[in-house]
Amino acid sequence: MAAGGWRWHSRLVLCACLLSVWSARGGENPKKKDIRDYNDADMARLLEQWEEDDDIEEGDLPEHRRPPPPVDFSKVDPSKPEELLKMSKKGRTLMVFATVSGDPTEKETEEITGLWQGSLFNANFDLQRFVVGSNRVIFMLRDGSLAWEVKDFLVGQDRCADVTVEGQVFPGRAAGGGQPEQVKQNQVKKGNKKDANRAKQEL
Repeated sequence: MAAGGWRWHSRLVLCACLLSVWSARGGENPKKKDIRDYNDADMARLLEQWEEDDDIEEGDLPEHRRPPPPVDFSKVDPSKPEELLKMSKKGRTLMVFATVSGDPTEKETEEITGLWQGSLFNANFDLQRFVVGSNRVIFMLRDGSLAWEVKDFLVGQDRCADVTVEGQVFPGRAAGGGQPEQVKQNQVKKGNKKDANRAKQEL
């Protein structure tokens, strides 16, 4: 009962703030409705109207509402499709998946990938790390155009089995035989979807 009262009180305060801002702009309440009679739909409409009236700078918009960066095709070398991918991912969040070789525990994976993250951080890469299994990790970059540089660093590490960027699997220094490449790629792609969902939940 106390939680319900708290929710009602917080909605009332939010609505009062929104109405005061709106009335300060010279608008009239089109509903002529008492604030205490507002339901969730009324509150949502009021909040949408408030956000529409605000002048939000492009950089402050959520990523999915920002326009994609313009790509200058005259600067793209057709023999290097990776360059086009880099340009299209500029300023976009991108996840890079990596697998630690051997049969590490989650704690060992945490320690090994923590060293990788530290080295990348020292090289001025802004990324977050999520351990999503006993040997799997996701590096999330705010600027996706840097993902291929991160990939180049990771595949050179002694304990890196493979790195996946945009569905492409790159074998690491510790890549071993045992499974056909196609089977490995299919397993990695399936694991990537699960790992990405887990990382989103952790955020």
